[in-house]
Amino acid sequence: MPPPSATRARTTVFAPRLAALIGDHLGRDVFRLEPDTVGVAGHEIADRILAARRATETERPTFKPLHGRSISRSEASAVTRTIGNDVREALARPLPGNVNLTGPWPLTGHNFLRDLILGQDPRRLRVLMSRTLELTPKLTWSVITVGAALPGRPRPHPRLTGLANRAAQARGYQERRYAMGMYRRAAAPVCFTVSTLVANALWLGAPFDDGMSNRNIILESLRLLPPSWNILRNASPEYPAIDARIGERDDVLLLPLLSHRDPALWDDPDAFRPERWDRLDPDTTPGYLPFGHVSERCWGRHMVMPLAELLLDLVRGSDLVVDPGQRIGRVPLLGLLGVEEVRLTRPR
Repeated sequence: MPPPSATRARTTVFAPRLAALIGDHLGRDVFRLEPDTVGVAGHEIADRILAARRATETERPTFKPLHGRSISRSEASAVTRTIGNDVREALARPLPGNVNLTGPWPLTGHNFLRDLILGQDPRRLRVLMSRTLELTPKLTWSVITVGAALPGRPRPHPRLTGLANRAAQARGYQERRYAMGMYRRAAAPVCFTVSTLVANALWLGAPFDDGMSNRNIILESLRLLPPSWNILRNASPEYPAIDARIGERDDVLLLPLLSHRDPALWDDPDAFRPERWDRLDPDTTPGYLPFGHVSERCWGRHMVMPLAELLLDLVRGSDLVVDPGQRIGRVPLLGLLGVEEVRLTRPR
């Protein structure tokens, strides 16, 4: 385990609404959040709600309709397989030498993963990976629109990723614009999620004991700061039958943020203890939903874990440390939960 002084000096400060969720509802199973929204943190009720029906296209975390155009499950599956193949090919190549991972995270980790996986792709596609585009969907779509209209569009080529080749095969302005949107939809969440996850782990527990596995560190980071901290289900007739506190017009917000810290489910729930995963199975542990429910797991989880372990291994092998002068880690209210900035430096 890390020296106590290393992590005790750090304080994680949640945005007020997140702090209120934890402070007001931790340990409760069902509670009202808004006149038309019920929160659910009880693992048994959450399990029944998520098993009741599949997510609709507007409830999916990644493949929601793109600029009003529906994305079929078969297309979403094909695109996920494509980016999965691109990740596997990137992991099979020799890593670049002299990697410098100092600086602000998750930005530094994100840029490393972008270049590792997509480094051979045309600039007009790689620019879609910019974290700046997260500021507003309008900005993202403006960049996509310009890229689709520019002359000299990319052509299919063996050196490109499979995802880039899908975009290069698009014909006509509208199809090019849609293909570029899909490029960002598929690739950006992988890099965003992995870099945020590793930044969270470093903030919560670094420096790590030499014998602690990267897998356990990542699983524990997913518990305390799950990037996918809520799961939305719109009002549906199945839900009032599961629990009478849910009305027929109530949307349901399931909250791994709370179930992952429930004292009824976890020993020492607020402590960062990666060794707990020596005896726990992440696929069957009650209330643990970092990749969704067993009935509909996140398609990207088989990419996230290997990339996160690789990235964490590179940081640990570089002997980098969290800046001793950084005492506060702020967690803003965003769709992707994570510490806003973690500064990595070389030891003095």
